[in-house]
Amino acid sequence: MKIEIKKSTKPVKYQDAINFLENRLIEINSGKNNELIWILEHEEVFTAGTSYKSEEVLNNEINLVKTNRGGKITYHGPGQLICYFVIDLKKREKDIRKFITLIEKTIIQSLLEFNIKTFGDPKNIGIWIKHNDEISKVAAIGVRVSKWIAYHGFAINIDNDLNNYKKIIPCGISDKGVTNLKMINNQNYENLKDIVIDKFSKNLEV
Repeated sequence: MKIEIKKSTKPVKYQDAINFLENRLIEINSGKNNELIWILEHEEVFTAGTSYKSEEVLNNEINLVKTNRGGKITYHGPGQLICYFVIDLKKREKDIRKFITLIEKTIIQSLLEFNIKTFGDPKNIGIWIKHNDEISKVAAIGVRVSKWIAYHGFAINIDNDLNNYKKIIPCGISDKGVTNLKMINNQNYENLKDIVIDKFSKNLEV
């Protein structure tokens, strides 16, 4: 089961990335191409998933792109590791919940390599950390499934500008904060992308 690994060095426009994913989905569905794991960074953008509400926008001047992934509003920008994928669940168990758990496991395992302990929350999708007695989100997950092919992905905050989250109610959650890895532990995260690819690939093979 071959999975193509793609790593972009320059920031990718959000809509360009989604177009690429949706085209790959069609190709996988017709047996013309391989599954994909794609690591990239986005230019600054706010994206709204299918269950967002307009009152979750706190600053009407933001550049808001409506998208067909699940979830609510989030922010993407420099200093954030984005991992997109197009994965065929027909080749595995047709279990969306299990696939989300696999993503959570991948992020948790990857951050443990930096001695950072995080956890998932059954009520609030994403990866969370308890730091200085506060629970904050450090990674967001947004997935869409079409014909049992899962795509979109997850984003890990490394050293992105957290002030942008004040312009929205991130993921519709107002009683918990958002943080990044540099705030938790100011170390070098350069090889995080390779660790994420390694853990994700191995978890998908199990």
